[in-house]
Amino acid sequence: MTTVTEATDTDVRRNELAGFLRSRRERITPEQVGLPRGRRRRTPGLRREEVAQLSAVGVTWYTWLEQARDIQVSPQVLDSLARALLLDRSERTHLFALAGAADPAPGSDCAGITPALQEMLTRLEPFPACIQNSRYDILAYNRTYGRLLCDLDAVAPQDRNCMLLAFTDEDWRAAVVDLPGTRRVMAAKFRASMAEHLAEPPWKALLARLEAASPEFGEIWARHEVVGPANRTKIFRNARVGLLRLDHTDLWLGPSVGPRLVTYVPSDEESRQGLDRLMESALADAAQPASGPVLAGA
Repeated sequence: MTTVTEATDTDVRRNELAGFLRSRRERITPEQVGLPRGRRRRTPGLRREEVAQLSAVGVTWYTWLEQARDIQVSPQVLDSLARALLLDRSERTHLFALAGAADPAPGSDCAGITPALQEMLTRLEPFPACIQNSRYDILAYNRTYGRLLCDLDAVAPQDRNCMLLAFTDEDWRAAVVDLPGTRRVMAAKFRASMAEHLAEPPWKALLARLEAASPEFGEIWARHEVVGPANRTKIFRNARVGLLRLDHTDLWLGPSVGPRLVTYVPSDEESRQGLDRLMESALADAAQPASGPVLAGA
């Protein structure tokens, strides 16, 4: 049974969403979205029917949304509205928050990535380090991590996901010495993490993408194996400096379901020297930026 408080909260959210959509619509000129202005335009910015057209939704349905009617809005429709209204990342986040929906777009900025964390990633060099969420999205990384398994700078932001790279990227796969064991553990960790996010569009979208892209993933996923977080020594075959034996550590930046700092510390002197050479290679690579960590999606 819906309480008065719950109903009031829902009403407030719907009204806030309606007001936000109107304000974004009214600030956009037709020319910004490739529409003719016409001679008799009285509405500031775009008309409702123009937003509906650009978003591929019904005019009546969009009108009801701006009238704060009690209607359901899917993440896919919110994504279309965000694009049609030219929302920046902060505005997009606000839109999904008001609608009470999870943003399905991968590569979105993580609110936990602060300038202090970015500076810390740089200070950890030459030790490879990155910040990931529980879905294995790589949110930020330093220069040695960016060259540890593949050239991450050359990977599209929406593809910077460890699960996806482990099953689809040839360079990443070649760099992992125990590829079958590593992928099996990663899939088991991913399944354990997904238990709390089964209905969320970003998780379902990534799962569908993995199943479509990799028969190997489908076979492993069908085993329903589950494993919890664990730190261990990993061996990589880096294309630039050879074998690296690194001790892997996860440090959570908040609740365990949130983002974590992933670090790799050399387990022997040979690997320590290898990381030094990898850092020198990164600094000498004229085609890559040499100033601080990289923010995924930048």
